Amino acid sequence: MAAGSNIELIALTKRFVSAVAVDAINLSIAAGSYCCLLGPSGCGKTTTLRMIAGHEAVSSGDILLGAQNVTNLPPASRGTAMMFQSYALFPHLTVLDNVAFALKMRGVEKPVRHAKAQKLLELVDMANYSLRLPAQLSGGQQQRVALARALITEPQVLLLDEPLSALDPFLRIKMRAELKRLQRELGITFIHVTHGQDEAMALADLVVLMHDGKIAQSGTPRDVFNAPSSEFVAKFMGGHNIVSRDGKKFAVRSDSMNLQVKKPAARSSSIAGKISEIEYQGTAFHITVKKNDGEDFTVQLAENIFDTNPLKVGSDVYAIWEPASAHALG
Repeated sequence: MAAGSNIELIALTKRFVSAVAVDAINLSIAAGSYCCLLGPSGCGKTTTLRMIAGHEAVSSGDILLGAQNVTNLPPASRGTAMMFQSYALFPHLTVLDNVAFALKMRGVEKPVRHAKAQKLLELVDMANYSLRLPAQLSGGQQQRVALARALITEPQVLLLDEPLSALDPFLRIKMRAELKRLQRELGITFIHVTHGQDEAMALADLVVLMHDGKIAQSGTPRDVFNAPSSEFVAKFMGGHNIVSRDGKKFAVRSDSMNLQVKKPAARSSSIAGKISEIEYQGTAFHITVKKNDGEDFTVQLAENIFDTNPLKVGSDVYAIWEPASAHALG
């Protein structure tokens, strides 16, 4: 398998008649890394992926793959491969022939392409299914076949368009572990579009959070989660409450807060409210508190902490936190 290449996007822009979908973004993705483009629907992440793949024309800006400018090259000449959300397997071809299809189009002889396809099926643990048709496979099995098919051309960059969205929650967790394992073993660059924060944090070396066609923040998963640059980032990543004090805004992690019924001495590190919901989530309790102004915030308490002073829906409480736990928002 070819080694991964770095990707650089320079002022990359996509304009449609009525809107700018991607607005002059700059991004560098290191060779051999796992990058997740994350964000809500309509933020520009899929359009960015399609421009890298060559399936969407660039309005302005450049795409560099390694030392080569691939902005205007056709998809087959870029050194990239794309795994589509729908998997797009040919229903009349066997698993083996689906995987080998790209080599068939290049004129590679049948024994050679089948041998290579079989090796990739072994890599994704699907060798025993090579003679089945796609309709005879589960969703997770179809995904593995689609992944093997995308890898057969030995791309330097693999592009994945929400590859886990069609799977049930249990299989999604299992398959994201498989994707990470394959990326490490192959050493190629993965660029993965998702709207799931948990998925991005579990998979990525680099999280790129997009909003309204721009990059809201990029960095390691821990950096983006622990040090959000804006209220949008904090809210989208989840697990944070936005607190306003003296004209400034702060993000405080839900699991950095505690609850008490006694009024605290330090108003600057507390919020008053009434418990409106309590959810048990296995290792912790997720507690929703309605502030006196009507806005909700959340507190996550470990099970053992909750058990020392059980609270009930309707209780008047104060959420408290250490001042050092508050992260100032720009």
